Amino acid sequence: MAATLKEWKNESVTVITCDGRIIVGILAGHDQVQNLVLKDAEERVYSMEEAVELVPLGLYVIRGDNVALVGDSSSWENSLQAEPLPAVFQHVI
Repeated sequence: MAATLKEWKNESVTVITCDGRIIVGILAGHDQVQNLVLKDAEERVYSMEEAVELVPLGLYVIRGDNVALVGDSSSWENSLQAEPLPAVFQHVI
């Protein structure tokens, strides 16, 4: 497991956003507030009725405040069926 994002530079990563989207791509860059740049990105849309739908996004920027999780994407399956993820709400006090 990587301790910092720089260890995953030019590696395939999976990003789950706060609105429940799952985006997979090659980590091209990031900054100190976790803004991410992914190249060859695609969104994976899960459904209980069909296999995973892959939506090509190309070069894609994700704002750091919308990142819920970043992980290695080497073990993700394209043939799974699953419920879509609900949105993640941040409570700021």
